[in-house]
Formats: sequence, C-alpha cells, structure tokens
Amino acid sequence: MNEQIRIERVRLLDAEGEMIGVVTTREALRQAGEAGLDLVEISPNADPPVCKILDYGKYKYEQQKKASEARKKQKVVEVKEIQIRPMIGDNDYQVKLRAAKRFLEEGDKVKVVLRFRGREMAHTEIGFGLLKKMIEDLGAAAKVEFEPKMEGRQVMMVLGPAKVVEKAADAKPAEPATPDAK
Repeated sequence: MNEQIRIERVRLLDAEGEMIGVVTTREALRQAGEAGLDLVEISPNADPPVCKILDYGKYKYEQQKKASEARKKQKVVEVKEIQIRPMIGDNDYQVKLRAAKRFLEEGDKVKVVLRFRGREMAHTEIGFGLLKKMIEDLGAAAKVEFEPKMEGRQVMMVLGPAKVVEKAADAKPAEPATPDAK
C-alpha cells in the first residue's frame, strides 16, 4: 500500500476499475494523492504487479464484509447423539428413528449409542440387530460413517446424511415424455 510498494513499474487501475496502463510507481502514487485515495497492490504476482487507486479503509471494510457473509453461509455440521437400549419399545424406537431422520435431513451427523445394563451384556447380538434394523429403516436418508462397534458396555455407530439429490428433483419435477402431435 502506498509507499510500501517497492516495484519500479506497475499496471494501474483507477478508482472505477478502468485500466490506465503501465506507469512508474512514483506516477501512480502521485495520481492516488491527487485523488485523495490510496494506492493498493491488488495482484502482486502479476508481471508487472497490478495496483489500484482506491479508499483503503473502504476496501478493507468490504473485504471483511465479504468474509463475514461467507462465514454465515457455511453450515457447521454437528454430531447429534441418540441413546437407545436393546429392549426398547416399538413406539420409543419410532420416536428415536424420526429424530434421527430429522437430524440427517438438517445435514447433521447422528451418533447412535446403544447401552447395555446388567445381564443384557450376555446378548449383545440383540443390540447389533437393533442397530442394523435402524440402518435399514433409515435407508437412503443416511450413510454409515462408522460401523456399529462395541466399546465397553455400549455399542456405538455414526451415521451421516446421504447426498441430497431429491431436493433438486423436487424443485424441477420431471415432465412426462409425450410424443409431438402434428
């Protein structure tokens, strides 16, 4: 910026973005000073480097605003946890299944934890069967990121949202093919 630019010749753009041409840095600084603006190096790797006459404070503010907008648009993927038991009732299972579907549709990952208590540890196959059933019931809404795995007295698996292609199909319904009548 301004006197920090050490290159002898630069390609100069004015405040409106119009190309002035290749000039000496001293001439570019003089033009920026006359306009009451700053000389900012936009593309230092070009040959010759590209500099623009602009209000540096305004430029910096707009860059921060763009970065802020980009951060707002990013979706932070959260990991939601659902806890179940091997002897879960049918209705309770359906409630947990609906919650998992909702989390996946929102774009979050779902960590399913199945806890065993007491003598239930003797029949871990029931728990693994329940998790396999959950994977089948979720179907196309989820993809398994971590297979069910025994950790101490619990079995854990992580499901991620499947790539959502259906929303694009909903936005533009396919028209049935009809032969052209003449």
